[in-house]
Amino acid sequence: MNRRNTLKILGGTAIGIAGLVLADWKWQLLDGLSHEGFFTAKEEKLISSIADTIIPEGLPANIPTPDSKPIGALSTGTDIYLMQVFEHCYEKEDQDKIKLQLASLDEKGFLKANKEEREAILMALNSSESEAESEFFELMKRETITGFTTVKEVLVDYRNYKVAPGYYHGCVDLPAQT
Repeated sequence: MNRRNTLKILGGTAIGIAGLVLADWKWQLLDGLSHEGFFTAKEEKLISSIADTIIPEGLPANIPTPDSKPIGALSTGTDIYLMQVFEHCYEKEDQDKIKLQLASLDEKGFLKANKEEREAILMALNSSESEAESEFFELMKRETITGFTTVKEVLVDYRNYKVAPGYYHGCVDLPAQT
């Protein structure tokens, strides 16, 4: 057993892992600074967190897929759907309202809150006296549910949706009539 070679291998592995962690941190920092898109990186995280709070992953009430892995809003890409819908399908004034409410949620510490606190913040928006807050909650809930229920994992795997219902079976043997 050559201890020096073993120590060299362990040291190189530790330095490699530390380098990967540093590189990942650097890429996250660069992504935050040079993020290009309609929403900022923080707004995208807020939208993803809202979608995950509305339809969390892994609850027994969620729809199990054929391989018995529970799915949620993030695993089906519902958050990406929300970002695309808000960017491309909503008017400028509605987009400004969405961004304003996202900034308000950020001030309330939505990203740092745990699951129960996030649910409480969203339910407070729902029952808020402010019309803008309650409209924002309804919009996020409606679009999250629409995005989630129209993905392949839900439509095909759970609801047995067929693109073209009914089948054509050519050359079918028929019993002889006597």
